[in-house]
Amino acid sequence: MDRLTPKQEAFCLAYVETGDASEAYRRAYDASAMSPAAINVEASRLLEHPKITLRLDGLRARLQKRHEITVDSLTGMLKDAYALAMNPEVEAPAAAVSAALGLGRLHGLIVDKKHVTSEDGPKRAVSESERNARLAELLGKLGHGRAAGGETPSADQDEFPILRNLNRN
Repeated sequence: MDRLTPKQEAFCLAYVETGDASEAYRRAYDASAMSPAAINVEASRLLEHPKITLRLDGLRARLQKRHEITVDSLTGMLKDAYALAMNPEVEAPAAAVSAALGLGRLHGLIVDKKHVTSEDGPKRAVSESERNARLAELLGKLGHGRAAGGETPSADQDEFPILRNLNRN
């Protein structure tokens, strides 16, 4: 397997530490001239990179093993907490409910749902050219890359370096 670059490795380590891809990107790469949206795009792109995904899986497995955290061990802890909370001498029904909910979430029986909406309506697949054109439009509205006369230029990769990065494999 090809090795990660030093910056990719730094990104992986920072991501496992913080759980925040954008923060990991800021720590590993020079993002001082980038907007938060551009950082987010680049961080997301890195998370989809196969070598980075494999490295993150490996780092997580090492951390999990280091702490010996498994679904079985967590299940045991939650069952113990439930039993203690239900003990007549303790009488802690709120703790019992919390343990029961924890068990349900751990085993996928209870899923926290979030309703996400946008001005554009439901999500749909977007082609690369549509994405680039929309990004160019948004950057133009922010005042980045406006052509003479205030017009927004087309989604030209030379005009918008971020588009070059979006199209890299």
